[in-house]
Amino acid sequence: MGSRAVRRGGQDRLGRFAQVSSVPQVRARRVYEEPSAQDGARVLVDRVWPRGLRKDALQLDDWAKDVAPSTELRTWYGHDPAKFGEFRQRYLGELAGAPQRAALGRLRALAASGRPLTLLTATKDLDHSQAAVLARLLRELAEPEEAGGEAACFAHLVCPECGAVTTEGHRPGCEQAPTP
Repeated sequence: MGSRAVRRGGQDRLGRFAQVSSVPQVRARRVYEEPSAQDGARVLVDRVWPRGLRKDALQLDDWAKDVAPSTELRTWYGHDPAKFGEFRQRYLGELAGAPQRAALGRLRALAASGRPLTLLTATKDLDHSQAAVLARLLRELAEPEEAGGEAACFAHLVCPECGAVTTEGHRPGCEQAPTP
């Protein structure tokens, strides 16, 4: 299905009403890039302030430290793309904590406001960053639910140690695994 030019009143030139997407515009950008009018709400999602930047230069709407990965997880990950799948699982597990859920709720509210949401990070590799994981999660949470509920309601089932879904068993060597 191709895109159609939409005119005033929400109709294209043939009089068809345009479909309005309920999925919010959430994207990740590097904090070192110039702010853009298309950014909408700008939220820093790093735990530490980016080097060499003044607070007034960023034009931030919020600094969501509580959704950033823990220092332990960041240190373990080391931005190694080979560890990204495991990082993503462990990070989603961390987002099940109370402070993280509250901060995630604030981001969900911003995403649902109708204006774009830009998640900012100092990470060089955006595709393998917590900002990319958060952007994807926020888009998924806004999609219409199918059987099974929201993705976030299952976050507490992810083991923060090994990243496995605990109801399916822990990974070999995980310290959180129950002893027989």
